[in-house]
Amino acid sequence: MKLVLFLTLPIYLLDQATKWLVLRFIGTEDTVPIIPRFFNLVQVHNTGAAFGMLKDNNLFFVALATAALVALAYLAKRGAFTDTPTRIGAALLVSGILGNVTDRLVHGFVIDFLDVILPWYGHWPSFNIADSAICVAAFLFLVSGFKSEKQKD
Repeated sequence: MKLVLFLTLPIYLLDQATKWLVLRFIGTEDTVPIIPRFFNLVQVHNTGAAFGMLKDNNLFFVALATAALVALAYLAKRGAFTDTPTRIGAALLVSGILGNVTDRLVHGFVIDFLDVILPWYGHWPSFNIADSAICVAAFLFLVSGFKSEKQKD
């Protein structure tokens, strides 16, 4: 419960605040360079999944997010998140899911605004803080999965 208050809620609020600022100050045709040729702020409306896959499926993704939150609550109740990486991962995953599902319910799309340009790839698909939280959560679950039971705290 402490992680919900001290990690999930602040990240969710930061995600929503940054998206509000993007909607207010950056147009859909604008690019705001932060680090030239590497990092920009933009406003992209995503009705699909990661990398824009499965566009125009908001209802499906709201249902999927709801199912994921129910599954996470069930797993938490069953004591599945026993070590620090999985507890932090679960908190980050919940904040990311809530951030993006809030967008889908309020706006009808997810607001992406972080635009990274990789020299060997070009423009990476735009993302947001909620997406970042979900990716870090996946990494933490992966790390935890490789730890032996003796290594877990």
